[in-house]
Amino acid sequence: MDNMNVENLAAEAAVDAPIDEAVETEIEETGVKLIPFEEGTVDFDTFCKSDFRVVKVKECVAVPKSKKLLQFTLDDGTGTDRTILSGIHAFYEPEELVGKTLLAIVNLSPRNMMGIDSCGMLMSAIHEENGEEKLNLVMLNDAIPAGAKL
Repeated sequence: MDNMNVENLAAEAAVDAPIDEAVETEIEETGVKLIPFEEGTVDFDTFCKSDFRVVKVKECVAVPKSKKLLQFTLDDGTGTDRTILSGIHAFYEPEELVGKTLLAIVNLSPRNMMGIDSCGMLMSAIHEENGEEKLNLVMLNDAIPAGAKL
């Protein structure tokens, strides 16, 4: 089933049924399963502290001795390269990501993984299709400059 049919199905189900029933219908018809929404809330001031920025992939390599991690060297508009590690190697090969324009949260505390500090997190969307996890990096229009704030 193509994406338009899935979107149409979900929209039709949402019109005729409460949200929970609409999601169940979509799952039954398409095999797509979504992660449930978080029950808690985040206050507006806390949300505003998150710094989402457009980043450009300058280099991407597999992290040695890791099956999952890719190491990104990113242009975040500051003039200093930013390193972010992401466990997405099962979904992407490093060479296909070089030159892409992505979305990152850049004000997370650094996290050491495999001896490398990861300074941020790349945004992606995940869901399940027919029992298999799917992941898509949030890719943006290349015309948006590195460092643009969301």
